[in-house]
Amino acid sequence: MAAKATAKLMRVFKQDDAKFAENWQSVCNRRIDSVLDVEKDVAKIIADVRSGGDEALRTFIRKFDGAKLATFEVTNDEWDDGCDRVDSADRAAIGKASMRVREFHRKRIPSSWEMREEGGGYMGQRVRPLSRVGLYVPGGTAVYPSSVVMNAIPASVVEVPEILMATPPEADGTIRPEVLMAARVSGVHRVFKMGGAHAVAALAIGTESVPRVDKITGPGSIWVATAKRQVFGEVGIDSEAGPTEVCIIADRSATPAWLAADLISQAEHDELAQAVLITHVKGLVPRVQEQITRQIKALDRSAIATKSIKARGAIIVTKNLAESVRLSEEYAAEHLVLAVEDPEKTSKEIENAGAIFMGHYTPVAVGDYMAGPNHVLPTGGTSRFFSPLGVEDFMKRTTFMKFEPPKLRELGADIVRLANVEGLTGHGASVELRLQKIRRARREREAAREVEA
Repeated sequence: MAAKATAKLMRVFKQDDAKFAENWQSVCNRRIDSVLDVEKDVAKIIADVRSGGDEALRTFIRKFDGAKLATFEVTNDEWDDGCDRVDSADRAAIGKASMRVREFHRKRIPSSWEMREEGGGYMGQRVRPLSRVGLYVPGGTAVYPSSVVMNAIPASVVEVPEILMATPPEADGTIRPEVLMAARVSGVHRVFKMGGAHAVAALAIGTESVPRVDKITGPGSIWVATAKRQVFGEVGIDSEAGPTEVCIIADRSATPAWLAADLISQAEHDELAQAVLITHVKGLVPRVQEQITRQIKALDRSAIATKSIKARGAIIVTKNLAESVRLSEEYAAEHLVLAVEDPEKTSKEIENAGAIFMGHYTPVAVGDYMAGPNHVLPTGGTSRFFSPLGVEDFMKRTTFMKFEPPKLRELGADIVRLANVEGLTGHGASVELRLQKIRRARREREAAREVEA
């Protein structure tokens, strides 16, 4: 009876079914059509913040965040008081997570470099931190100190001079103490009480009270994602974050209760979240379904998780492990869990995943909070070409080059030839004029030597 009830809760698609290709594409297509409904509204919010500054921002905070604020920024006293109210054990856990994430990101800081060539060629790359960045930390139905840690620490590690954070306030105008504590230990310099598209607009454009930033990072709602996309070009963004997702590859060594818990752990984030299990072991299917039904009833966010599992979740039954891996590559998951006997071997076959969680004792929650790698990951199949948030996202590269006359003489004719191939004769002329001077100088030196002889 339990298995029957569960079958309705989570869809099952078998690879040998006639309509499998169609059903599989419906799973892989994570596009949220409702995003089209907010484009015009977001554009208007951005335009109003651009023209109205603080006054418009204050109106949107009252309307969307439900708080009436005189000032937007968290004061030092508010910050201190918030940190003081955090439970000591929670403070220690946030501190430990911060330390581990900082240590991980310190190992991958890109450096400047230069090279010199014979004949006077000098070139290289200088790497510098951005001047000011804005971090968006979601609020609403949950509290996310871990998002503060993951966004702020890579910026802090590379010593971005100004790290600003925006997060929705409570109705009384306060910020959750745990979020303030995470901001303090992660290196955030200023915190602003604002959420949604209006927060993104304020960071991107700047108002009387909110400085304009160079880049905005961090996940959020459809409104936030749409706003980030619309302001891209005025500022940089990390990527367009969609609803969270998990894909699990399981074999006979997997534990059904653990698989169900891992699926639910992502489904509880958002009704639009997606949880997918891919397995060639048919016997796992009813047992996982039964565990999902049993576990989801006791969940604090049961209603959210249930809607996600019903509308977006799926169990995919494949022919073998190789097919499971192949389908996971097509799916290109944000979180990929390898609940298999030899996860390290299997992981070497994976190219498309934001983060890989190997083995039965590495649930996604390990990476969300404490492992060290960043949990801000590419969603919606974009792990085919996007990477996790890292120190590189808070730095910019500038290349430089210098040619002395001998080097230009060595390579100039080829430069002119390539310019002419492209029909850009002005490019070629800019080099040819210099080559003429180099040739004249060379003839003059030769003539002088002949006179002396």
